Amino acid sequence: MLAGSGVAAYVDSFVWWKALLALVVSLALQVAVNYANDYSDGVRGTDADRVGPMRLVGSGAASPAAVKRAAFLAFGVAAAAGLALAATTAWWLVAVGLVSVLAAWFYTGGSKPYGYLGLGEVMVFLFFGLVAVVGTTYVQTETWEWAALYAAVGVGALACAILVANNLRDIPTDVVAGKRTLAVVLGDRRTRLLYLLLVVVAAAAVVAVAAVASWCALVGLGFLVLALPATRTVLGGATGPGLIPVLQQTGLAELLWATLVAAALVVCG
Repeated sequence: MLAGSGVAAYVDSFVWWKALLALVVSLALQVAVNYANDYSDGVRGTDADRVGPMRLVGSGAASPAAVKRAAFLAFGVAAAAGLALAATTAWWLVAVGLVSVLAAWFYTGGSKPYGYLGLGEVMVFLFFGLVAVVGTTYVQTETWEWAALYAAVGVGALACAILVANNLRDIPTDVVAGKRTLAVVLGDRRTRLLYLLLVVVAAAAVVAVAAVASWCALVGLGFLVLALPATRTVLGGATGPGLIPVLQQTGLAELLWATLVAAALVVCG
């Protein structure tokens, strides 16, 4: 939302209430997919030997039905905010929202979840990168902006890096559970190189935004302050709990990327 709204502000089309609704959609979908994953992985038994943070269903802290209800409630909040945006922008956005909800649920839900088929990173890049950022810009400007696309690539790359680090940590348990994430398919070494590649793509995206908008956006490279230590940890061979700090650092690096780029576009726009 930050990066997309920054681009909208740069072209003098920032609409605060649409930006707020886009934020609600984004956060609600993130909450929904987390609950949906907790529910689906829990009932499948995938979280029985989880290394990372506690899951509600897998740990027995909450019933599957309660977690499923929480997921649907969050989906409902996202849908309501999305409908408001569609009604004031373009009704075809309803289709985008519907596909986003289905993608969130079927990541680990359904009989053949695509997250178990090595496609999780592709969908994260598409929906939490391209759709989220370009969509946030579009509902405010109702125009195509190249800067929004490049910003989406940067945010999407780091969102994928979070998932890559998570799945790298879980390779041993996912193999046992039969969960074929991209990390399981690629193996340990190539997954670590993929993480590095995604950080490089995020850095290149900053340069691309600067090239089509304002060179002030190069301040966005400050995200490397957090991304580089995380990359060193990944390339250094950390495993299991040793990768948990990488998730935190990468998440903060994504937030810093968006904040710095957005601030630069607002100031220099």
